[in-house]
Amino acid sequence: MKSSLIVLLPGKVSSKFEEFIREIVKDYPIQIVTSIKDIPSLQNKKILWAVELNEYGFNLAMEEMLQTICQRGRKSLKNTQGAIIIQSPVELWTKCSAYRIIFQTNQLGCRYMGHSVVEATRDLVNFMTWQKQLKTPLTEIYQKNSRNLVSRLVKSNKIIIKKPYILVLYSNPRKTSNTMMLWQMVKEYIPSNREYLMKKHVENGTIVDCRGCLYKTCKHYSERKSCFYGGIVVQEILPAIEKADYLIWLCPNYNDAVSAKLMAVINRLTVLYKRVNFYKKAFFSIIVSGNSGSENVAMQLIGALNVNKGFQLPPYFSLMAIANDPGTVKKIPDIQEKARSFAQNVCEETGIK
Repeated sequence: MKSSLIVLLPGKVSSKFEEFIREIVKDYPIQIVTSIKDIPSLQNKKILWAVELNEYGFNLAMEEMLQTICQRGRKSLKNTQGAIIIQSPVELWTKCSAYRIIFQTNQLGCRYMGHSVVEATRDLVNFMTWQKQLKTPLTEIYQKNSRNLVSRLVKSNKIIIKKPYILVLYSNPRKTSNTMMLWQMVKEYIPSNREYLMKKHVENGTIVDCRGCLYKTCKHYSERKSCFYGGIVVQEILPAIEKADYLIWLCPNYNDAVSAKLMAVINRLTVLYKRVNFYKKAFFSIIVSGNSGSENVAMQLIGALNVNKGFQLPPYFSLMAIANDPGTVKKIPDIQEKARSFAQNVCEETGIK
């Protein structure tokens, strides 16, 4: 039987981890790949990265696998969907390693469903919050979450929505903003023959960051479609996100991070997340850096929205550029072609014609 799942299990891992992975995938036709010489074509596949890091956060064989796949070209993971199970012997490294795998493979065409990662840190302490609710042993939570991840991966497919709505979120409307200029270039290639595009400006003085309410308090406000702070987030932004099928985040790079106002919106999403499933929503981004670091902003969005909040990550989700002085984004070689290609990807993903 043809394998429905490719398991990338790089390096010499512990027998315990290998047994764990084999146990959770035993119900599916699989091909387990442990060496770069055995990596098959990964187009049109479902792939599960099963990674065990060392105490320093490294798995050199994983790096070699990533390099080999990257060397196959920008379409090496076309029509492929991925997920990750990653384990560390310390309380560090799982998330940053997972985010980088997702970022690099997404640039090669890999799609990731919402909640695409199961991580396990030392003594499984990262599952203790789950344990408060489930009242079961940590090992069982790890196994259950991993089984669920594999099951969702095997069943997952591209979102297909008739008459989708796209929400564009931005925090810097100035005409001198290179990020806004790049968005305008992209927008020129997106058909505008009907009302499918919404825009929300996250303005100064209207956004307060998440207060960090207790779980019960946040749930209480969520059930009432509200939040402790209320304001424009509750009145306009969260309803727009709830309505939208796709989000486009316009993100200038502020100190290698998402701007404070947009990050506050992401933090405040928790109150909506508690009553709305984001699995059928997806997001894109346009990121402009003054010097470098666009990948840091992209991985921050991946972590916050895909891994934590459950938005689907479409292939080639981010258009990135370096532009410092006002207007220099227009002088980047081939920028119009890059804008056109990104817009075309958005249109193909959303079904806009």
